Amino acid sequence: MIEIKDLIKTYHLGEETVNALAGVSLSIPTGQFTAFIGPSGSGKSTLLHLIGGLDTPTSGTIVVDGQNLSQATDKELAVYRNTNIGFVFQAFHLHPIYNALENVAIPLIFSGLPKEERLKRAAVSLEAVGLTNRAGHRPNELSGGERQRVSIARALVINPKYILADEPTGNLDSVNGAKIMDILISLHKNNGITLIISTHDKDIARNAQRVISLKDGHITGDTNAP
Repeated sequence: MIEIKDLIKTYHLGEETVNALAGVSLSIPTGQFTAFIGPSGSGKSTLLHLIGGLDTPTSGTIVVDGQNLSQATDKELAVYRNTNIGFVFQAFHLHPIYNALENVAIPLIFSGLPKEERLKRAAVSLEAVGLTNRAGHRPNELSGGERQRVSIARALVINPKYILADEPTGNLDSVNGAKIMDILISLHKNNGITLIISTHDKDIARNAQRVISLKDGHITGDTNAP
């Protein structure tokens, strides 16, 4: 369960103060597929990053499975991310000199597992997204859709409770975008993973069980998708 109360995130850009989030409160039950939707600057990515422990709020609280991320140390947030959260980003964030298998294994470096076991688990994750035959290829040898599938495999390799996907289809054409959503939805349904995505695309958001609309750092709607 994710419980968020009175969440504020403020950025200072020179002399300008920007409220990326302006008092957001919501809860997300375990196992739900939720979409944050809104235009650029609405706060949806900021909210996703705060839930993932990539950033800390200016004020307010985020409690995930009883752990108060608002009061966590950097070390505690690192452990939280490495054991609970699988991230999927619009820009893929794959290491250019590593092949697909090695990229997927990266989150396991801090697990204490020997290299052979890390690569074995990475191979299982690649198989889950249908890329076993591309394991030895580097990112520049893969299509955009394949690179995003590698990033999903990387998110999956730690057996996360949550997958957080920030505009996961933003760099893809409609065909590959649909394939990526099919994979994410399958992981949600078959593995019981809580899936949260941010998107500006209403067609993508319609896949979710719940759609939360944001604008200027405020929640403007919270409905089930049609």
